[in-house]
Amino acid sequence: MRSLINILDLSTEEIDELIDVANDIIDHPDKYAESCKRKKLASLFFEPSTRTRLSFEAAMLELGGSVIGFSEAQSSSAAKGESVADTVKTVSCYADIIAMRHPKEGAPYVASMNASIPVINAGDGGHNHPTQTLADLLTIKREKGTFNNLTIGFCGDLKFGRTVHSLISAMSRYEGIKVVLISPEELKLPSYVKNDVLKKKNIPYTQTTSLEDVIGDLDILYMTRVQRERFFNEEDYLRLKDTYILEPKKLEKAREDLCIMHPLPRVNEISVSIDKDPRACYFKQVLNGKYMRMALILKLLKEAEQCI
Repeated sequence: MRSLINILDLSTEEIDELIDVANDIIDHPDKYAESCKRKKLASLFFEPSTRTRLSFEAAMLELGGSVIGFSEAQSSSAAKGESVADTVKTVSCYADIIAMRHPKEGAPYVASMNASIPVINAGDGGHNHPTQTLADLLTIKREKGTFNNLTIGFCGDLKFGRTVHSLISAMSRYEGIKVVLISPEELKLPSYVKNDVLKKKNIPYTQTTSLEDVIGDLDILYMTRVQRERFFNEEDYLRLKDTYILEPKKLEKAREDLCIMHPLPRVNEISVSIDKDPRACYFKQVLNGKYMRMALILKLLKEAEQCI
């Protein structure tokens, strides 16, 4: 049974196909209004979420399907000690496809090994977030028209930022990509991502602690939140949380066609005064996420039917 756990589970050709379907959904929404009639999405969120959970639910509803599930671990049998494996075996009896978020890395993979229906990883700890990456890719394609020959700056929490890890992996497959890593020393990109992706694929990258020094070189600036929930102590979080704040003055050196992205939620890292700047694309990302999740649900359900 085909699931999506890591963005690299999809080939570049499949990503192109999903983008084509998403663009067709944008242009012809009525055409897809009953595509998932009588199908059910199980939304299993063991960790809080606003955008991802509601995006999946909106995607299924707009395809004519329905949604069941829970929005926190305490409202599921996980609070009683039930394993992920048993949870998904049970849910497989009720639904046609699962979207799952879990604080533990690897939990969605365990789910996919035990479910009899497709499982979509909606975020697992600091590891992967493939459908956010699909939202990011559609945004980049619609804003830049290409995935090739782009310089992408990742700023903020690069250590725990699963969206950063997933997007770097996805973009590593395209030509002419350059990566700029902007973070405090304590939140640098993990060595396994640098070694297994950037170095292995000979992708040029630079590391810096200064956003101002590199912002003029960027085609895309991917801002991230310093995540309180990933820290072991409050002191470190408070010390690092406002390291980077994007304000209008910092954009004076930026290109006119810079694409500013953020997986959201934001705290202080992007000033609200930038929201009306034409280079701000983070709320476009939110909408693009819904369309790409619609395309993905259609793809996985179609492949599941072919397996029966």
